[in-house]
Amino acid sequence: MATTDTKTKVGTGVGFVAILVWCLLPIAWIVSLSFKTVDETNAGSAQFLPKDASLDNYKALLGLTDDPVSDAAASDFGQALLNSLVVSLVATVLSVLFATLAAYAIARLEFRGKRLVLSLALAIAMFPVVSLVGPLFDMWRTFGLFNTWPGLIIPYMTFTLPLAIWTLSAFFREIPWEMEQAAQVDGATSWQAFRKVIVPLAAPGVFTAAILTFFFAWNEFVLAISLTSTQKARTVPAQMSYFVGPDPFNPPYGQLATASVIVTVPIIVIVLLFQRKIVAGLTSGAVKG
Repeated sequence: MATTDTKTKVGTGVGFVAILVWCLLPIAWIVSLSFKTVDETNAGSAQFLPKDASLDNYKALLGLTDDPVSDAAASDFGQALLNSLVVSLVATVLSVLFATLAAYAIARLEFRGKRLVLSLALAIAMFPVVSLVGPLFDMWRTFGLFNTWPGLIIPYMTFTLPLAIWTLSAFFREIPWEMEQAAQVDGATSWQAFRKVIVPLAAPGVFTAAILTFFFAWNEFVLAISLTSTQKARTVPAQMSYFVGPDPFNPPYGQLATASVIVTVPIIVIVLLFQRKIVAGLTSGAVKG
């Protein structure tokens, strides 16, 4: 029996290590590539670790060097990073704010067509983004929203709001109605009970909705590449598609890897800081009783 348990533990450990290596190897390769010099990447070296580790790629993309960057798209990376940060944060804040109010109404109030509202929200979230690019392109050029921050924030909210509403409505349903009634008996208004009692209790759901919304806006590519034309509003995923290098036969692998590392760091930091709330939000409603 002991031998069987030992074999099971060893097999589980080996499988875990194999899966971990399989998942982390591409990430480790990208990080290693970001520290390689241009000459080393152009030479096509298959060596995993860089021969002479250098921060030149990071300095060039972040504008920390006086040397001009040969690739114009790479020189505009700082502006693209700012665009991504502003667009993602604004879309996240507005989506979570509106979704909180809408989810509370759906969870607490009884009205005709509530199921229809949830069904439409789910349908919108699953709608293919590509099918909206053409109409949005024409509309945004007519309304003067093409190549602007609001021109990206509005369609981002269209797809993030339904997801946030579904996530938050599940949380609000789990909060006992008696707690809100008790707050009102103690003299709190409906708004005060919602703000001081309901929202703090639904904090894991709010964090989960905010993080999922931020992830979508931060990584979105199709709308960003279609609704922008210059670095004025172009976000990082779209900007990276313009990293072409000096010619088509010598792509800037080091700069692409460096940009990938830079845009991944905020995601990793957010996950590490709020991992408990993310798990609580994603597992909410999984057990009933």
